[in-house]
Amino acid sequence: MPSGPSLRQLHAHHAIHQGGLSGAIAKTQEMEDLLRAKEFEVARQAADHLVEYWQTRVISHADAEEDGFYLEMLEQDPSLKEAVDKLTRDHDLLRIIAADIKEMLKKDGLTYEVMQQFHALLVVNAIHSRDEERLLLEDSVR
Repeated sequence: MPSGPSLRQLHAHHAIHQGGLSGAIAKTQEMEDLLRAKEFEVARQAADHLVEYWQTRVISHADAEEDGFYLEMLEQDPSLKEAVDKLTRDHDLLRIIAADIKEMLKKDGLTYEVMQQFHALLVVNAIHSRDEERLLLEDSVR
């Protein structure tokens, strides 16, 4: 499936990444604020919403990249295979961490370990987006 033009343009793609990340940061901070206020049930609901956000906003974007954008980049420049493999692994890490969070929430609720995993998602996603933009889009003459 061909990707939309916004995935092929650095500024537009960067805006998609920043929007997803800033939303995740804001929702993570909201959940932490609820915990500090000892609003444990509401914080747990916020955690459920946050993991859903990761899946529907960030990971669905990753799926779209893999289904179209990455394939187009490889068609244009097969030497990008190693970069695309690494970027796809990043997506896999996001999927694994999100699935682990869902399971941990179901089993143990909102624990310190779950909070660490939410922060891991933020870090992996920020590094991934930076690398993807550098490796695939900065030379937009591709």
